[in-house]
Amino acid sequence: MRFGRTPGEFPKHDAGAGSLEDYRFDLTPKSAKTVIRLAGCDAHQADIDVADTASQLEAVIARRTDEEERTDAVMPVRLFVDGRLLGPVGQVPRGLEGVVNEAISRLEMAGRKPRIPADIARTRHGLRVDLLMGRTT
Repeated sequence: MRFGRTPGEFPKHDAGAGSLEDYRFDLTPKSAKTVIRLAGCDAHQADIDVADTASQLEAVIARRTDEEERTDAVMPVRLFVDGRLLGPVGQVPRGLEGVVNEAISRLEMAGRKPRIPADIARTRHGLRVDLLMGRTT
């Protein structure tokens, strides 16, 4: 099952992308190449452009509170770029919030920083942020 586009929320080219089929039953990535493309990047092109030249790029995602879980609030994503915080630069596509929460938990339990490695992709519609989920195992 592919996730991303909610009708009317974002244009098709900015809806984000990812699939639950890329994950095992315990929500760990099946491959080191597993990626989630963020939704809503169009409005944040200036911040993403600044991050595009960074030597180290990590996504910072706050866990959703119980209230946000009940209302199905979005998960905004910020970028940690060469020692400073930028953003928000987009949001996790609908339906993939659980995968991201599990990745953050895995990183914390392993004693690592709860930041997901990220990369900037250039498309014909502008810059997009990819979460490198395969590197969270």
